[in-house]
Amino acid sequence: MDLNSLTAISPLDGRYRHKVNELDLYFSEFGLIKYRLMVEIEYFIALCDIPLPQLSDFKKDNYKALRSIYEDLDIPDAEKIKEQEKITNHDVKAIEYFLKEKFFHSGWGKWSEFIHFGLTSQDINNTAIPLSMKDALINVYFPVLFELREALAAMADEWKDIPMLARTHGQPATPTRLGKEIAVFIARIDEQSKYFGQIPYSAKFGGATGNMNAHKAAYPAIDWITFANNFVNEELGLQRSQPTTQIEHYDNLAALFDNMRRINVILIDLSRDIWTYISFDYFRQKIRKGEIGSSTMPHKINPIDFENGEGNLGYANAIFGHMSEKLPVSRLQRDLTDSTVLRNIGIPIGHSILAFNSILKGLSKLIINTEKIKSDLDNNWAVVTEGIQTILRREGYSKPYEALLDLTRTDQKVTKESIHSFIENLDVSEAVKAELKEITPFNFTGF
Repeated sequence: MDLNSLTAISPLDGRYRHKVNELDLYFSEFGLIKYRLMVEIEYFIALCDIPLPQLSDFKKDNYKALRSIYEDLDIPDAEKIKEQEKITNHDVKAIEYFLKEKFFHSGWGKWSEFIHFGLTSQDINNTAIPLSMKDALINVYFPVLFELREALAAMADEWKDIPMLARTHGQPATPTRLGKEIAVFIARIDEQSKYFGQIPYSAKFGGATGNMNAHKAAYPAIDWITFANNFVNEELGLQRSQPTTQIEHYDNLAALFDNMRRINVILIDLSRDIWTYISFDYFRQKIRKGEIGSSTMPHKINPIDFENGEGNLGYANAIFGHMSEKLPVSRLQRDLTDSTVLRNIGIPIGHSILAFNSILKGLSKLIINTEKIKSDLDNNWAVVTEGIQTILRREGYSKPYEALLDLTRTDQKVTKESIHSFIENLDVSEAVKAELKEITPFNFTGF
């Protein structure tokens, strides 16, 4: 571990850096600079393609070299932009000046004033950020979430026939199957994941107060609304919001955050259930040679992966919650409170991905303890009484619930023998008695 990792304030940049470094491309300062440059350059190219009269002689052969400015961006170039920002005290203006310098060095100086033409900084920020968000989710977030979902699906299939004592209110309840209980979480993840495809990556692009005032003043004959829609929707692959103030509404971004929060809540629920099953000894855990389970109790293997997952999911959700509540609120046409908040988008996503990987690691270490699961079922014959009373209701037997209530509320433990003795004393046919005796904690598991 290098000194920077040891002295980092955020664990995402320290202890966990190697686990989330893929997010650098999207949410670091370098990543933000690159996406801003992309929007500025693609916008300039779109102006050339109208074409604006003053840009009609900018050769399309230059587009490849122009795009290479952001495609091949390196750390020295990003450092130049940050040095310029120290002078301008404005991050987007520093991007503009950097590009103009590049234009002059490339012999394109006569066209340099059409960089950032008619735009405000939010036209760049509110397109660069949803672009980076979209790419990060597609390239990093969704693959890890899908890997976790598939790991659960494999377990649900492997364990689909294993009967297990259920617990409602923490107490023994009608039996279930282990695979089905895992399948519940898969269904919940799938249901919420559908919404990702329905929430647009929205972008604001419309000048200082959203009305394209400067564009219309300079070129009133051009249909700038159609141009902006085409640029944002077709060229950038986002969805242009209109009408807007100076900034994006952020309502759809908030919806994305809320959807990720719901995924995280589901996984918190999963982590706590698996943690509890481990405490019941339904699962044991593999451990690598030399790995310590507890600092003082050598017999223990703590369920740290699920605890780590739960902690990171909770922390991520606290930040997602603030963002989804804060970002859609801005005073009048624009205040700056969104700016600093947006710089933290990578943090809750990073902690979510940390959690996904922790839970994956924990799942990979589980060893099912079928003997303990069977023992718990065998020690809880009272759970079959729901099935017995329901069949008795079918047969028109008088007050079956109350009869079983007397049996199960005695001080003596309900066993297979006491259940069968109860059945023998029922005033029902021998066929029904035989049917009732077929019910056990191991087969009373429903569909």
